Amino acid sequence: MWYFTWILGVLLACAFGIINALWLENTENMDRISDLDSSED
Repeated sequence: MWYFTWILGVLLACAFGIINALWLENTENMDRISDLDSSED
């Protein structure tokens, strides 16, 4: 039964990595948009 815990741990780690990468990409886009908006003023 230990393998269920192992599989869940691996899937949780993969999901955390994917969510973290998406969050990083989104914040970079928001920073780029805010830099463009501030440079137009």
